[in-house]
Amino acid sequence: MNNTFLKDLAVLFKLRLSALVIISSITGYGMAAESWQASILIPLIIGGILLTGGSNGMNQVWEIELDKLMHRTMHRPLPQDRMSLRMATILSLGVAIVGVIILWWGINLASGVLGLSAFILYVFVYTPLKRISSVAVFVGAIPGAIPPMIGYVAGSNHFGLEAGILFAIQFMWQFPHFWAIAWVLQDDYSRAGYKLLPFEEGRSKRSAFQILVYTLFLIPVGMLPWALPFGAPMIGGAAMIVSVIMGFVMSYYAYKLYRSCDIKDARSLMFASFVYLPVVQIVDVVNSI
Repeated sequence: MNNTFLKDLAVLFKLRLSALVIISSITGYGMAAESWQASILIPLIIGGILLTGGSNGMNQVWEIELDKLMHRTMHRPLPQDRMSLRMATILSLGVAIVGVIILWWGINLASGVLGLSAFILYVFVYTPLKRISSVAVFVGAIPGAIPPMIGYVAGSNHFGLEAGILFAIQFMWQFPHFWAIAWVLQDDYSRAGYKLLPFEEGRSKRSAFQILVYTLFLIPVGMLPWALPFGAPMIGGAAMIVSVIMGFVMSYYAYKLYRSCDIKDARSLMFASFVYLPVVQIVDVVNSI
């Protein structure tokens, strides 16, 4: 197994992105678990990485011809014929199945079912829908918000309102996050026929306004772990304040995008979204201990 193949495997599975997804699972686990247990944490990490990697690989299997059209993806192993479609399919499905089994047997049934649901929605619904309708962003936000819910279910061994709140935060975060990326990469996405911005006209005032509105929703949604309606709050006031501040920071950049409709401001919002999620999740975990 040479270095080129290993590098191509890392690209196929998007290991850097997979690692970021796992952070969400771990923070969900940290919010729920009374004490950190390696017997749960290890299968959560390994199963999550395999499942996410397999999902990313199957996404590239589906989109091999489209990846050839876009500058950002044309150098991936499949478009460049450095890896066969058959091998990529076998590897991606194989690691995804193993990931689901690890979550199921290593943790609990609910974690396995959630993981399998995320895989099916991402690969077989979101991926083909991207060329049909901007509704794809809504559909894609569902599997994208499942990791912290898996982590919480793994730590608490039950599904409840708390897990749903963690899902809601990551779900709402994905709209400004993905739309900012789509704004920046609109020209490249257009080559593949992707429809990811809110409206058909693409980079428009209407799209920018919708991005702003959805970003503003992050502020009240980020307060939900503190304002839990039934039961004790999941976090303290300090973590809630951090969530609100980070929500306002993202909203500031979304407002700048609305005023200018400029790619530069969309890129600023994109980077702000990269900071928002890990900061809020890590602070929530620390404050909940």
